[in-house]
Amino acid sequence: MIRYTVSKSDRLVLRESRFGLARDDAGFSQGPLTPPRPAHSPPTGSSPLSDALPHPMNSRVLLAPLACMLLATVAPTAAATDPLSWSNPLVSQRADPHVTLHTDGYYYFTATVPEYDRIELRRARTLGELATAEARIIWRKHPTGPMGAHIWAPELHFIDDKWYVYFTAGEAENKWAIRPYVLEGEGVNPLEARWSEKGRLKLGWDSFSLDGTTFAHRGARYFVWTQMENGAKGTNLYIARMDTPWSITGVITCLTKPEYDWERRGHWVNEGPAVLVKNGRVWMSYSASATDANYCLGLLSAPAGTDLLRADSWSKSPDPVFRSDVAANQFGPGHNGFTTTPDGKTDILVYHSRNYEKIKGDPLNNPDRATRAQIIRWRPDGTPDFGSPVADGPFKP
Repeated sequence: MIRYTVSKSDRLVLRESRFGLARDDAGFSQGPLTPPRPAHSPPTGSSPLSDALPHPMNSRVLLAPLACMLLATVAPTAAATDPLSWSNPLVSQRADPHVTLHTDGYYYFTATVPEYDRIELRRARTLGELATAEARIIWRKHPTGPMGAHIWAPELHFIDDKWYVYFTAGEAENKWAIRPYVLEGEGVNPLEARWSEKGRLKLGWDSFSLDGTTFAHRGARYFVWTQMENGAKGTNLYIARMDTPWSITGVITCLTKPEYDWERRGHWVNEGPAVLVKNGRVWMSYSASATDANYCLGLLSAPAGTDLLRADSWSKSPDPVFRSDVAANQFGPGHNGFTTTPDGKTDILVYHSRNYEKIKGDPLNNPDRATRAQIIRWRPDGTPDFGSPVADGPFKP
């Protein structure tokens, strides 16, 4: 177990906020705040069409086709009504997906765009509608200096009545000077919120670091991220408590480092953590190996009542729990997030993958990682079964 300490002069105890198991154009949005748009409902009473009808004695022949027209206009699609109706890929050319089901009933989606230059957000009432939802740009990279390149892996979280986006960025002059950063948004709808930069989230030491996520558990808020340790090979996962939504405090613990062959293919990688609390345990998935067909998911877990800052609280699966499937034509599944159906009864895995294996050149320059989703099943012993990546097309539970 590796432990570090970050000193903080002022500690703020955060109340536990709702954690969803859970990117207006250039610059910050300054538009007015608006409440969520209500779901469409069938028209009642008179309408322009019915008011325009001729006298009833002459209108009977129009009623049947008119009724069909009205039904066609207001009848919702399956994607708009069925929480388990969607088609994969969910969103094309979007990697590192993160989905938040908020208390307003909307799914909020963000992900890495292929140009690595901006942060987008979109929302919809169902996962299936995210495919056609408008993408709103809430922030763009800086032309010079920090936050000027490699804008990766944004995540949207709602903490203490404000919105926060955690993301990774390099410098315009040195794109591999990768570090984590935070945006803060004020407003009901994050697509129209007033966004400001909270700056870099400083860690225990200064080195290549990325893929931060946060979760609240038993009255404490935690930050989990990926970082290279000076003098060591590869990237590891670390955890610490947060004293504000943009800073950490106290002990830093290394949770996992690449030790198995499946974590070392192409590159030695543990990255992209995501957290799901269920069945008395804290489950933490992560991604391993290079971002080609070798990319896959590993899994850590800890009893929910233990000290999450103790490395010995956590156990690690010796095998990947989600990997490429040739039969389904899905390759390199990883960097996932978790969400649920609106009733909270069905857990959903959201991830990216490609539908072909061979990539020309550097995989990071390939735009075809796409967001996909499928349900998580639970075994009798309470452990998650991610299954295998499903083939493209309509999802069938």
